[in-house]
Amino acid sequence: MAIAVQQIHPVAHLPLVLGVLRRLEVATVIDHLIPPHPAHGLSCGRGVEAMVLAILDGHHALYKVGKRLEERGMVALLQAGLTRAALNDYRLGHILDALFAANLNRVFSAVALRALKVYAIPTPWLHQDTTTIALYGAYEDEPQTLGAPRPAYGHSKDGRADLKQVLLSLGVSGDGGVPLRHGVRDGNRSDSVETPVAIAECLALGLEGMRGIVADSKAYSRRTLGVCLEQKVDLITLVPRTCAVRQALEAWGQQHAALPLLLEKPGRTKDEAPRRWHGQSVIRQVEVESSDGRVTLEALRFVVVHSSQLAQQQTQAYTAAQAKEAAAVTTHVKYVQARWFACEADAAAASAEYEGRGEGQRGRRPRLWRYHAVRYRVVAETRRTRRARRGRPVKTEAPPTEAGYRLVVEVTALANLEEDNGWTVLATTVDAEGCPDADILQAYQDQNTTVEPGFRWIKHPAAIAPVWLEKPERIATLAMLTVLSLLVYSVIQRQVRLYLHTHDQQLPGHKGLTATPTAAVVLALFTQIALVRLWIDGQEVTQLSGIQSYHLLVCDALGLDSSWYAVPSAQKNGRDIQTP
Repeated sequence: MAIAVQQIHPVAHLPLVLGVLRRLEVATVIDHLIPPHPAHGLSCGRGVEAMVLAILDGHHALYKVGKRLEERGMVALLQAGLTRAALNDYRLGHILDALFAANLNRVFSAVALRALKVYAIPTPWLHQDTTTIALYGAYEDEPQTLGAPRPAYGHSKDGRADLKQVLLSLGVSGDGGVPLRHGVRDGNRSDSVETPVAIAECLALGLEGMRGIVADSKAYSRRTLGVCLEQKVDLITLVPRTCAVRQALEAWGQQHAALPLLLEKPGRTKDEAPRRWHGQSVIRQVEVESSDGRVTLEALRFVVVHSSQLAQQQTQAYTAAQAKEAAAVTTHVKYVQARWFACEADAAAASAEYEGRGEGQRGRRPRLWRYHAVRYRVVAETRRTRRARRGRPVKTEAPPTEAGYRLVVEVTALANLEEDNGWTVLATTVDAEGCPDADILQAYQDQNTTVEPGFRWIKHPAAIAPVWLEKPERIATLAMLTVLSLLVYSVIQRQVRLYLHTHDQQLPGHKGLTATPTAAVVLALFTQIALVRLWIDGQEVTQLSGIQSYHLLVCDALGLDSSWYAVPSAQKNGRDIQTP
C-alpha cells in the first residue's frame, strides 16, 4: 500500500470558533440585515466569519485573511467552493463599509441578543468602561460620513500621546463578561460625556432582568447621576478620591471602627489571613444635573467600605514609594546644601522655591515631595576663596574668605497611618431595600473580572492597537468585529467553565488540571490538531490528527456537534467534510 502526505493544515481551534459562530447564526443575522448581492461570491455574513476567525487567530490585517485561512485549511469549511482569491482585502474592505452603513450598533446588538438567548446568559448587571485605540497614519480632522469616529489626539490610556486615537466604549454582562454593547467615539471624547450616552444605549437594548449598570469613577458626575435618577436607572460607581464627599465619608468611616462585615474571602495563600470587607450605607445630599440643565440637591446613597486587602496593598505601596523617593531626596539634599548664595535674599528666594511657595515654571506650582517633609533653613557662613595674586603666600598671611549664605535641609519621613488605608466609597442610585450593601460591593468587584479582562485581550492578543485603515468608518467596523470576536471568546470561556463545574470535570491547564480555564487555555489545547491530506493507493484521503478526549468535551460544553473532530480514526474523502 503506497501512502504519501500531500498537505498538512494546522486547523487548531478555528473549527471550534466557526462552530460557535454558526450556532449563534452570525452569518444568517448579518445577511438578513445586509442581503447578499448575486454578483458577490462572498456575502457579508461569510466575510464577517472569515475576519472573526482571522482575529481569533491573531491576524486582523485584511490582506492576510485569505492566506492565513488557506494555510489553516479553513477556506473549504467556511463556504463550499470558496477560494482564497475571494477573501481579498478589496472585498473585505467593502464588507466593512457595508456593515458601517447598516448601523454597527444594530448589527452587533442583534448578534449579542442571539448569544444571550442561545446560551441562556443572565444579565443582572451591565458593566461599562472605556479605553483608547491608537492609530497609525494621518487622518482628516472631520470624517466624511456622519456618525463615523473622528481620530484625534487625546488622553491616551496606552501612553501613546504621539498617535491619534479613537475611544472604545464597552458594556459587558456580569455573568461571563460577554460584550452586549459597544461604541466607537472621537479620540478626544471625555468619559464623563460618554457615560450618559452609554447608559441610554444600554437601556435601548431592552434586556430582560437587567438591574442596572456598574462603572468606575469616570461615571461619577452630576450629569450621569441626574440621568440615572430621572430615568430610574440603577447605577453603581466609584467616587473619585478628589471629591469632597468621599473625603468626608472616609473621615466618617474612620470614626466608626465597628462597621458591619459585608464580605469575607479566604487568603490567596495558606499563610495569608482572610480578606474582609466592612462597610455601611449612608445618605448624603449631592448636586445632580437634570436633562434640562438644572442643578439640584438630591439624596444619594453611598456605601463606605474598608478592605483589609486594600489596606495591606496601600501600606506596601506606600513603603515602596517612600523608599524610592528617599533616594531622590538624598540627591536633592546634596545639591541644595552645596549651593552658595551671596546675599540672604537670594537664599530666601531659593528656599521659597524649594518649598513650593514660588511661582514655578509655566505658571504651574512646583511639585512637592509626597512621602517626606523637607524643610529649608538659611544660615550665614564663610568659605575660603582663591587669592587675588599669583605666587606662594606668606606663612603669616591668613587665607582669604568670603561671607555668604547656605541652605540647611531637614528631612522627615511622613508616617503612613494605617487607619487611613483601605477605604473605598461607592455611590449608587439603588435603595437599601432593593439591594443590600454586600450585593452593591460584589457587583462593583465584578468589574475587575468582566470588562477589564476584555480590554486586556483587545489590547494584546487581538492586536487591535495600533492599526492603520484608510477610513474612520472602517476603523469603527474593525473595532466592532474585534468586540464580536471578544464575544465569541467570552462565550467559550463561560460555557466551558460552567460545564466543568456542573459535570465535576477538569481540563489540562498551565499548572495541571483546572476547572476554571481561561479561553486562552481552552483554545491552546487545540494547537496540536491538524488536517492531513494523504494519497493512499492513488486515492485522496483526509484525516485529522491530534484529537484527544478533552477536545470533544469542549465541544459538548459549547453545544457543538463534535463529529467533525471525531474523524481521526476514520478515513474520509476531503469533498465530504461537513462544516461544523
